[in-house]
Amino acid sequence: MSALMLLLWLGSDVAASRDLQKARDAQDRAALTRIAEQRENAASKSQTAAAHYSAAFAQSALAEVAAELRDRDLARKASNDGITEAERAVTANPKNAEYRRIHGTLCGQAAAAVGGLGALKFGKCALDEVNKAIELDPKAAINYLSHGIGNYYLPAALGGGVELAVQDFQKAISLDPKSSDAQLWLGIALRKLNRNGEARKAFQRAVDLNPTRVWAMQQLEKTPAP
Repeated sequence: MSALMLLLWLGSDVAASRDLQKARDAQDRAALTRIAEQRENAASKSQTAAAHYSAAFAQSALAEVAAELRDRDLARKASNDGITEAERAVTANPKNAEYRRIHGTLCGQAAAAVGGLGALKFGKCALDEVNKAIELDPKAAINYLSHGIGNYYLPAALGGGVELAVQDFQKAISLDPKSSDAQLWLGIALRKLNRNGEARKAFQRAVDLNPTRVWAMQQLEKTPAP
């Protein structure tokens, strides 16, 4: 399920969802910051689980783009703000797989932004929450995508590793062949394994599925041909 379709499924505003995905794809930091602030304000007023989730989702998109742009301070702030919102959503509805997934994703983003020993606490949160999401909804491709990203950054000595990440991304693709994000991350993992030919094919599929995603095009261009 794409980010946009996921939000539509949850009943979020169509135009707002499209604006968020458009800003994420274009790496529009300013627009994402504005959207995240708007959603946080809405969540503080309504105090509903769905509103807290919506704010958490926007902060995760902002943290994602901040990491792509190597803005570590913004990635740290967005992921921490998002964790607060995600925790409120999970507290209100602990059996919602997507609330668990976004919480785990944000913890993973925080771990990457913090680094060092500070990442251990966030890393455990990421693993626990995404595993819970898979347990609650084992057929959701986006859960395996998040799991794969976690494994990509988690050292093999701690139970992760790039090989495991590749398996997760392939599982996500088998469940949702139109997931451009799963193709993108599969390419990143394959490149890490020096399988550049396969990586380029995955990046090309990601671009074909979502031509507006700037980061996918950047990854394709920087990956050498075999």
